[in-house]
Amino acid sequence: MKSSPDMKRIFKEPLLHFLLLGAILFIAYGVMQKPGARGDAGEIVVTMGQVENLAATFAKTWQRPPTPEELAGLVRDRVREEVYYREAMAMGLDKDDTIIRRRLRQKMEFISDDIAAQAEPTDAELSAYLEAHADAFRVETRFTFRQVYLDPAKHGENLTRDAEQLLAQLNQAGAQSDVSQLGDTLMLEHQFSAASTREIGTQFGEQFAASLSALVPGQWQGPIKSGYGVHLVMVSDRTEGRLPALADVRDAVRRDWQNARRLEINEKFYQELLTHYTVTIEGLEAAEKNTAANRTQ
Repeated sequence: MKSSPDMKRIFKEPLLHFLLLGAILFIAYGVMQKPGARGDAGEIVVTMGQVENLAATFAKTWQRPPTPEELAGLVRDRVREEVYYREAMAMGLDKDDTIIRRRLRQKMEFISDDIAAQAEPTDAELSAYLEAHADAFRVETRFTFRQVYLDPAKHGENLTRDAEQLLAQLNQAGAQSDVSQLGDTLMLEHQFSAASTREIGTQFGEQFAASLSALVPGQWQGPIKSGYGVHLVMVSDRTEGRLPALADVRDAVRRDWQNARRLEINEKFYQELLTHYTVTIEGLEAAEKNTAANRTQ
């Protein structure tokens, strides 16, 4: 039977998720409080489902079913594990153990992660997320250009004159001029194809990348300053940046949306649990004062 749209909407409600989490925790707490959880009652039950799971795990590991003797050994080991677990808990060996505490925290976080993973975003939610985080998905402006470098240290006070003369030479030669032998040596290419503003900024500096947007394509212009010196530049093509359509980046948006949703649900889950406790942190104020004093020394 197909579920109605209203039922789907109800199952996606965060409130329902938290109610489910609360129910899971309530049941788990109740089980932990039963006498049999400690071992006082002296009763350990290995269910048929647990035996089947032991056999299935063995078969997956060894690519064959266990023999009756091997299965009996697995069950005995399961009972031994349960005895040690109950007695260790009864003796409080889990207390103040960093590894156990960290593992239990992870298991609690896995619970809310599983709830978050069940949420499937609608197109409207993905579109809203795309708009709200446009910078993360925006396609950058790209430039195809050539450049000739002039080293200020070599040209000194004649830099402006030499740049003007070379610029006139380049414009006279036209767009197809060979620039590989012109200008001064620089450990960068003379030609760049469809390079993004980020890539250009990384290699030449942000000031140079920003200056390219003001250049008229199809002619040599400059000098343009970079982190190395100055350049004569001809932009042959420019593709403007844009926010892509949802269909073009759906998988990336969905992945980011789910991660943000997971973090949100985890935080709400923790804050709800935190309301059951009164937290007292002793010595925090004194520690902060000591830290501040150490910074000033």
